[in-house]
Amino acid sequence: MGYSVGQVAALAGVTVRTLHHYDEIGLLSPGERTRAGYRRYTEPDLDRLQRILFYRELGFSLEEIATILDEPGVDPMTHLRRQHELLRRRIGRLQEMVAAVDKAMEAQTMGISLTPQERFEVFGDFDPDEHAQEAEERWGGTDAFEQSRRRTAAYTKEDWLRIKEEAGEVVRDFAAAFEAGVPADDVRAMDVAERHREHLGRWFYDCSPEMHKGLGDMFVADPRFAANYEQVAEGLAVYVRDALHANAERRS
Repeated sequence: MGYSVGQVAALAGVTVRTLHHYDEIGLLSPGERTRAGYRRYTEPDLDRLQRILFYRELGFSLEEIATILDEPGVDPMTHLRRQHELLRRRIGRLQEMVAAVDKAMEAQTMGISLTPQERFEVFGDFDPDEHAQEAEERWGGTDAFEQSRRRTAAYTKEDWLRIKEEAGEVVRDFAAAFEAGVPADDVRAMDVAERHREHLGRWFYDCSPEMHKGLGDMFVADPRFAANYEQVAEGLAVYVRDALHANAERRS
């Protein structure tokens, strides 16, 4: 039993005109025709149409699709493997685009007024606004958020480069203490934690010891933040959290 052109158009979400065009250029010719000459599409035709629409969704031209589908010796499983790989690449690219848009939205919200070139030069993988954003979301920290917005709105490229360098020094010192076997509640680790708290207070918002302790929990619980430390040394995120907790207890 074949399918009429109208049935196939409804199933695939395309127009009858599109199916006629595919037939005219030899990309998808129906496997059967009625005695009256009407097109009837078979199951293999529907499989081919599905592959055509998939490659069209990924931006391939009709000529390229015809070449791909008519490649000698290529079976359906090969097409599925190819589609799977193309989808994985597309997903990866979309994820990168989402991350880039997220950063742009955060920078816009915080009032960062750098040129595009300066943003690339300064930020890279470092996001200077993440602490203020998370503080507002987790603690309803409107005051902290507004304070950070006011401060960062006036920062120059040189300011952001200095912030980035300071933050990098803190991470490096945490990693050095961790790799040297210094306990997280040792005064040396707690001193690094205090420098981290002062860094936030100096550049973004007033960070109380209790709020800083909450940030430490977030550094472990949120994979985005944990990755910043785990890519330096495995286990560093938990170590930083414990040092922030110990320092908060010391300061309270």
